[in-house]
Amino acid sequence: MQLCLERQTNRKVTRRIVPFRIILYVIAFIDRANLGYAALDMNEALALTSQMFGIVSGIFFISYSLFEIPRNVLQEKSGARKWIARILVTWGAAVVST
Repeated sequence: MQLCLERQTNRKVTRRIVPFRIILYVIAFIDRANLGYAALDMNEALALTSQMFGIVSGIFFISYSLFEIPRNVLQEKSGARKWIARILVTWGAAVVST
């Protein structure tokens, strides 16, 4: 009985989680490819060398990682609806001010 329950659980988890993880992997791959394509034009427009682009990308990754945990905590407290509204207002203000 124990072995049967374990097999059922493994099948159920595999059916539900593996497709989701594959989708996430594909999205992450596309995101990294987009960064590479953006670098082609952006490096020339901003006069960046490949080393400078690597440093800038690393700084972005580090800052994103540092702010991701507090963002999730605040979102959990305020709720998704208010958080998305805050993002819309912030991005709107940033676009209007430029």
